[in-house]
Amino acid sequence: MASSSETVIESPKTTLDSTDSSFVSSCIFCKIAANGGQTTNTSILYQDDEIVAFPDIKPAAKHHTLIIPKQHILNAKVLTSEHKALVQKMLDTGKRLMQEQGIPLDDVRYGFHWPPFYSIGHLHLHVIAPVSEMSFLSKLVFKPNTWWFVTSDYVMSRL
Repeated sequence: MASSSETVIESPKTTLDSTDSSFVSSCIFCKIAANGGQTTNTSILYQDDEIVAFPDIKPAAKHHTLIIPKQHILNAKVLTSEHKALVQKMLDTGKRLMQEQGIPLDDVRYGFHWPPFYSIGHLHLHVIAPVSEMSFLSKLVFKPNTWWFVTSDYVMSRL
């Protein structure tokens, strides 16, 4: 459930800025999405009208990318069938970014932290590779289909 300072937007938007109703001023990911990472010093790997991809600040492997929607969506649990195309686009973008770096897709983990086990209240897909080189702790934190982390397939099956 969103707090009074957070807004959960249910329909896709194509742009976002600090005057937009889907912008949450206290959300670091909204700030990254709104200005292409400029004020947050974030390196943007990819962006379009709906999503932004950038490196995780605490990588669990050599390649750890976060893909976020520009619209503020609290977490994976609040997604509805209306979000299916957005989630698929996030996943497809993650796969493409890994392929562009020559990473075998069978050594990539895609998933979302499941409420209440997340640190930032803005939907974000983790794209982590190579899984085969993750530390024991990282494998635990990003263990698929646990109470705290679920695969993109699981999320898609709920939509």
